Amino acid sequence: MSDRPDTEAVKQYLLGLQARICDALAAEDGGVFLEDDWERPGGGGGRTRVLEEGALFEKAGVNFSHVHGDGLPAPATDRRPELAGCSFQALGVSLVIHPRNPHVPTSHANVRFFIAERPGSQPVWWFGGGFDLTPCYGVVEDVIAWHRNAREACLPFGAEVYPRFKRWCDDYFRLPHRQEARGVGGLFFDDLNEWGFGRCFDFTRSVGDHFLPGYLPIVRRRRDRPWGERERRFQLYRRGRYVEFNLVYDRGTLFGLQSGGRTESILMSLPPLVSWHYDWRPEPGSPEEALYTEFLPPRDWLAAGE
Repeated sequence: MSDRPDTEAVKQYLLGLQARICDALAAEDGGVFLEDDWERPGGGGGRTRVLEEGALFEKAGVNFSHVHGDGLPAPATDRRPELAGCSFQALGVSLVIHPRNPHVPTSHANVRFFIAERPGSQPVWWFGGGFDLTPCYGVVEDVIAWHRNAREACLPFGAEVYPRFKRWCDDYFRLPHRQEARGVGGLFFDDLNEWGFGRCFDFTRSVGDHFLPGYLPIVRRRRDRPWGERERRFQLYRRGRYVEFNLVYDRGTLFGLQSGGRTESILMSLPPLVSWHYDWRPEPGSPEEALYTEFLPPRDWLAAGE
């Protein structure tokens, strides 16, 4: 592949990834994705696909967007002030899955490409993305398998890549105001351009292509596990952490809102039902407490499986 940035190749890959993921999730659930094509007044648009009230997935959203404009909004250039006034394109696929059964973990994934240009200058571009797992009731077997799959996505690009992006995921998907991780991690990377366009694109595709092989086996193992009102209450409570992170810290959510993106598509990641309870604490020795003591603290899950 040429090392010149190829926005069209990225776009075609992302559209294909969205279709493949939606087809696989619909086959598991038996439901149908609503498809909504939209345009952004400032330039570009996207395709949002959402499955709601399914037998397996209470809500699953898979969003493709390709937005562009003559200048980035000021808040979006806080980290890269040299990009102020540049024209830009931002492409990505982002998905969030909120299962009905509390024993099936919530999961999130996204892959994205950004390019900014100014006449007479070389374009500035990078890739970002990753995937992470957010169980309510952790299962060691599942978390180890999840991280082994993440390592497989990274191995062709160097033995150091998985540990690097695993740590970044642990650091990123954290709620500082709670002093608590959102889930059990996975991969996260951003501003990736150090390998050249071709290799960075190959890596981003590897991450996107490894989401389903990592997630679906866990879904199949846990989808029929019995649950009741206690598990449902805890699931809704833990979803509150998901909402807090997405609305306060998530870069993709903030960029979308700041750049005039489509609100319905940006906020598709939010769960359909959620609850908060004042100063709630899990019962000592309970499965709910185990999430906090055994699963949320970052650890080397691959070593745990050896």
